[in-house]
Amino acid sequence: MNYCNLSPGGRGGAGRIVFRAIVILYAALLVSARAASTKPNIVVILADDLGYGDVACYNPTAKVATPHLDQLARQGMRFMDAHAPATVCTPSRYGIMTGRMCFRTGYRGGVFEGVGGPGLIEMGRLTLPQMLREQGYATACVGKWHIGMTFFAKDGTPVHEAKVASIKPKSWRDGGTSLERVKLVDFTKPIIDGPVHRGFDYFFGTACCPGTDWLYAFIENDRVPAPPVRQFDDSNLPKHPYAFDLRRGLIAPGFDHETLDLVFLEKSKAWLQGHVRRTPAKPFFLYHAMHAVHLPSFAAPAFKGKTKAGPHGDFIAEMDYVVGELMTTLEKLGVADNTLVMFTSDNGPEVTSVLHMRRDYGHDGARPWRGMKRDNWEGGHRVPFIVRWPGRAAAGAVSDATVCLTDIMATCAAITGVKLPATTAEDSFSFLSAMTGVADDSPQRSYTIHQTIKLDLAIRRGPWKYLDHRGSGGNNYDIGELKAYALPDTAPDAPGQLYNLETDPGETTNLYSRHPEIVKQLKGLLDASKVAGRTANR
Repeated sequence: MNYCNLSPGGRGGAGRIVFRAIVILYAALLVSARAASTKPNIVVILADDLGYGDVACYNPTAKVATPHLDQLARQGMRFMDAHAPATVCTPSRYGIMTGRMCFRTGYRGGVFEGVGGPGLIEMGRLTLPQMLREQGYATACVGKWHIGMTFFAKDGTPVHEAKVASIKPKSWRDGGTSLERVKLVDFTKPIIDGPVHRGFDYFFGTACCPGTDWLYAFIENDRVPAPPVRQFDDSNLPKHPYAFDLRRGLIAPGFDHETLDLVFLEKSKAWLQGHVRRTPAKPFFLYHAMHAVHLPSFAAPAFKGKTKAGPHGDFIAEMDYVVGELMTTLEKLGVADNTLVMFTSDNGPEVTSVLHMRRDYGHDGARPWRGMKRDNWEGGHRVPFIVRWPGRAAAGAVSDATVCLTDIMATCAAITGVKLPATTAEDSFSFLSAMTGVADDSPQRSYTIHQTIKLDLAIRRGPWKYLDHRGSGGNNYDIGELKAYALPDTAPDAPGQLYNLETDPGETTNLYSRHPEIVKQLKGLLDASKVAGRTANR
């Protein structure tokens, strides 16, 4: 049929209608294909020390409402078996940025503080933001870095290498060598191994824990625009059980402990708005790393008394508000439907907040797991993990897939079509199929390794979890307030622990002596992984 000769009337009218239908269908398919090939924006929101039981949609008995996170879960997917790479901040954040377990670096320092360094991420190692930047993404990091940085003294010496007099402070809050190193820094000199040197186009945040450190100052890109000028005086801040973790470091003008997360929120919003205005067609990756809900719990004035669960409950409410504001910003900018949002935490809840919230308000941030931050039991590393990706991740869905936060890198690689080199992301596996329900041929996670602050290791495969050490691997349950939460040791002579999480999710019965064959298999797999330098796939 010659469509060029068809007219609206007569015999050609029907043909013209068919032709238009074909054109419309083709255009729709073209738009659909283009949409499918468009790389999604990616936002990772990382809370600090937020427990599995601190989020209402994970804990029906939670005493703090988290409406914005609950809405995120209704619009997306909750992972019920997600784990931080480690039970404390620094190694977990290294794992998220590199897809690699931090113990493989040989770093034994626990967590950084003050102006500790150098940066843990090796020069030349592919990072999550660098990978995405190479795929055309604009990248930004806002908030807490905590993976190490190199600051310099006036003579050009890296301050982490400088000789500092050994000073015995009156208490752990008053300083010592960490504070003396901050005093040595020449803040006119640039940082050489921070976020903007490891894949981020833009950084605004802090070197270590924003609210409790020896350096209370913001960093923008590779500089400290307002250096510290005096020692911090905390006499005007609230006094309560959740204010205990507060160091008397050096503080910069305008650094307000009660508004840190609101400052980070405004910086992320401004970056998103500026990016969409300037380059709307360019995909973006935003890593928003909150201070909340790491101690000390100082909620902003607008959130004080907002809950009936005290200062820490108010801080959880502020954290939830920040999530809501970030989502609202994406909606207002018209990019929410093409943005993959991931929300999670860097480890389990802090000891002080768990003990006091249980005692004072009947709220259990570690529920339903044994242990808390620093421990290798589930409460130390099992974390809330919510993803929202309209049209790809089913709304209101729940996944039992075992996920480690190191897997974010391989998942983003799968989404953007990147084939990761064999020497990168050694402990990362894509959970794209678990998220979308569409099977693919990506290597799958066959087991998960867990790391504590003391470098004690554990391995999980299926329902079986083997801890290659005695005790928690972190906290001491033989003394102090934790003694009340010690459980009877059902295998006191065993050098390690074996639990079946399917029948014993509370890790109450050590089966080490009853299943020596499983102990042998899992310890052999863990040792082989250490030698190989990577997690094997299946």
